[in-house]
Amino acid sequence: MSPLPQIHSGRRQRPPRLLIYGIEGVGKSTLASKAPKPIFIPTEDGLDQIDCDSFPLAEKFEDVMSVLTTLATEEHDYQTVVIDSLDWLERIIWDAVCKRFGAKNIEKVDGGYGKGFSHALTEWRQVVEALRYLREEKGMIVVLLAHSKIEKFSDPESTPFDRFSPRLNKQASALLSEWCDAVLLATRKLGAAKGEKAGGERILRCIGSPACLAKNRYSLPEELPLEWPALMQALASGAQVP
Repeated sequence: MSPLPQIHSGRRQRPPRLLIYGIEGVGKSTLASKAPKPIFIPTEDGLDQIDCDSFPLAEKFEDVMSVLTTLATEEHDYQTVVIDSLDWLERIIWDAVCKRFGAKNIEKVDGGYGKGFSHALTEWRQVVEALRYLREEKGMIVVLLAHSKIEKFSDPESTPFDRFSPRLNKQASALLSEWCDAVLLATRKLGAAKGEKAGGERILRCIGSPACLAKNRYSLPEELPLEWPALMQALASGAQVP
């Protein structure tokens, strides 16, 4: 059968896939709690002060996959799935990989030399596939939260520099960053123009720079207020790249 009748023209209106990372306490979970009818999958204990619906704390990889399966197969009215957080989920995945290979830690898996981190992509891809189903078949927005770290980044066209990035192994970070439509840094805008008050405005950085890893498949500005309505308005008006 010819693929020509299946050609799609124009923009695709699909729920966004967002990876939002930043330092502790900047407001990532609060931001996600303002999404349309969110359900949290907590992998760390930190939602006590957030008004939201959440599954019990996931302590094993099977716990995470079980609730993702529940969202995929059972009737519910949730519109957004939130994983909080990816870096704690990564620890759970490493435990699963160590169990699978009978290793004491991730660096000893399959003889070491970084093989454990590569094997962990198997579990990460299971998570991504489950999230893909929720987005494409259930119409759910996907929000992935992570803490930030400062990493040394080597640019062939300049000297190495430090930048903010998600607190994940580089292979997992690359996989998730590529899959998501936007990778956004939640931070505080400490500078101020002359005559303005300095200190503490919470923002989302939407475009990558020497200071941070960020990207988006929309025409987002360099920064946005750390507020869900502002983010959704910007996403709605932006042109998504398939």
